[in-house]
Amino acid sequence: MKVRDIFKNTIVALDVEASSKEELIRKLVDYFPFDKYKKDFIYDTILKRESFGSTGIGDGIAIPHARILLIKELSIIIARLKKPIDFNSIDNKPVKFVFLIVAPPNDPKNRYLITLGKIAELAVELNKNKKLFETNDQNEFLEELIKILEKKK
Repeated sequence: MKVRDIFKNTIVALDVEASSKEELIRKLVDYFPFDKYKKDFIYDTILKRESFGSTGIGDGIAIPHARILLIKELSIIIARLKKPIDFNSIDNKPVKFVFLIVAPPNDPKNRYLITLGKIAELAVELNKNKKLFETNDQNEFLEELIKILEKKK
């Protein structure tokens, strides 16, 4: 699977402000082009997943995620936060970048796990890349992420 294909259904949100993990997840879920019922269900499912253990993977990155029956295909919201927030990360450092992922339970191409793996690979690179902190253009941000991952092949 090509890196670009992973980010086919991706929305980028830059300089998102939130004071808590729950507020941030709510704001990100609201970016999805779904009705209120579906957004509320996604929000509740992701919070339930977080209750089993934080998806803050360290190095300022969190990957809240869930498989949801109501979802037809893998969708991602990528957020760069205006100010880092506590996410109960494994390294106890606040989070600057969040990749919220939802996918259907039936995923024959395994895009969900591939995407989680690719994003985990980004961890160290994200904090070194000045463009990701400086750009105010969502497309430029996403292109820079894709370039980083394509170089790691």
